[in-house]
Amino acid sequence: MARRVITLTAKQALEQLSRPGPHPVLRGDLALVGLPGVIFTPQSGLGLPAVAFGHGWMQPVRRYHGLLRHLASWGVVAAAPAVERGPLLSSRVLAANLLTTLDICTGVRLGTGEISVDPSRLALAGHSMGGGAAVLAASTADRIRAVVTLAATETRPSALDAAREVRAPGLHLAAGEDRIAPPVGHAEAIAQAWGGPVQLRLLPKASHLGFTEGRHWSELMLDGSGERGAQKLGRAFVTAFLLRVLTGDRTYDDLLDTDLKSANLIFQREALRQR
Repeated sequence: MARRVITLTAKQALEQLSRPGPHPVLRGDLALVGLPGVIFTPQSGLGLPAVAFGHGWMQPVRRYHGLLRHLASWGVVAAAPAVERGPLLSSRVLAANLLTTLDICTGVRLGTGEISVDPSRLALAGHSMGGGAAVLAASTADRIRAVVTLAATETRPSALDAAREVRAPGLHLAAGEDRIAPPVGHAEAIAQAWGGPVQLRLLPKASHLGFTEGRHWSELMLDGSGERGAQKLGRAFVTAFLLRVLTGDRTYDDLLDTDLKSANLIFQREALRQR
């Protein structure tokens, strides 16, 4: 007898996935294996999915700890390299370090040996220029199975050009009040150029820094600040997407398929499915 798939409504999924998941979370330091950064994992689990996250321009990694911890509580190993923190951020170098981060996740038995990552369940994600760097990295690595960007920014070399080479499913969350990287020339353009299944959502009330957490002096130069609404939506959609594509969990399909007032479904090509 076929196993019955229990799905939640979009509203139920949004509320459930915006809260921490069932797994206790451990935090580690990537510097112990040679790369500055942080890693969050479930307390235990073998063959887990993993995502490497790229920070935005001038943003400390701590501004994404809540998102990384949240993903770990839902069973996804989440790590972020703390590199390229200066004003002359190299997207190419950050992209390379994202892939190195995944190498660490798959090549080292984590925790006390009770945690491991499945090399066939790898994803990249990032905010702002870190989102662009994630696209650059994905375009050069066939092992990447999913890509997520938050208020993605075009980069040098071009994330827009790189997007055409990415075959992995992509989810791009754009900020409607983004004056740093307006969606039309950044996230929207990247989504339109995407080489594989892709979805673009617009969060009408979010600013460029809405996905970040806490406060930072860079807010004096950049537009916006951390916003609870953007963080809630970001956590729910990123979690639903990674669980769907990396693990085949269809519980939250309705959230990914529904056009919400708070997260407009602007563009989609092919269904977001496990690969």
